[in-house]
Amino acid sequence: MHGVALVLALLGMACLPAVVAAVLCADELIDRFACAWGDWRDRWRRRRTIARLNRALALDPPAAAVDLTEFDRLAGPSIEQLAADLRRLGGQRLGVVSRSAVWQSAVREAYDDRLRRACRCLGIAEHLTDLDGVDRDIERVRIEGQLQAAGLSLPAATTGRRHRQR
Repeated sequence: MHGVALVLALLGMACLPAVVAAVLCADELIDRFACAWGDWRDRWRRRRTIARLNRALALDPPAAAVDLTEFDRLAGPSIEQLAADLRRLGGQRLGVVSRSAVWQSAVREAYDDRLRRACRCLGIAEHLTDLDGVDRDIERVRIEGQLQAAGLSLPAATTGRRHRQR
């Protein structure tokens, strides 16, 4: 019995520095674990959001299935007029910083309305009404890219280089 107690005492003395170091560094270990957990959670949320957007966009019908005769019956501005409005509103939306928040909001809403109409004319899927905040900004950039790929020249969709119009 005394031999077991002696072995345990020696083992305790040998492990004492490691126990003291673990107690003194516990806050750092907990902080590292919390940061790793937060990073993992953020990555998981981003992947989940991207997966949801991919599922939502995959449900839209392809542009080839759109009945083009319907666009002839639409009452509203032509695609040329919409493109001119988008260029004008896009320049106002991006170039003005000193205007009031109400004015900027009105320009942004008018710009989004013209984006929706242009998408409807060209058969491009858009989700501007379903989103808000940063998600709406991302959707706006996606739509601008789609419209530019369809042949519209927009100031918001360019990368800072001037493009020649043909």
